[in-house]
Amino acid sequence: MTFGEKIIALRKQLKWSQDDLAKKIGTSAPIIGRYEREEITPSIDVAAKIADALNVTVDYLIGQSDHMVMDKNLMRRMEDIEALPNEEKDKVYYFIDMALAYNKTKKAFAH
Repeated sequence: MTFGEKIIALRKQLKWSQDDLAKKIGTSAPIIGRYEREEITPSIDVAAKIADALNVTVDYLIGQSDHMVMDKNLMRRMEDIEALPNEEKDKVYYFIDMALAYNKTKKAFAH
């Protein structure tokens, strides 16, 4: 999916008009339409505003990542984990791995 197609899909998923998105980032609906049709490319600052409004990363919008992050709290937690000392990070990763393994096992035996 292209940059413009991702904006359209996310905007429609949120049930926003072009005008709704435009108001959230401080521009006009015709400009949003031109971004969506890829007639023009937004500046980095505007792309960041669009990503923030749509609750995704700029990397996702520009195709650098396939992972769409819709949860800002998750992003904050990931940043907090990255800031921990290595020993503490290892503990957090251990508990995450345990929880993931438990849920995978639970799903496997449920079928």
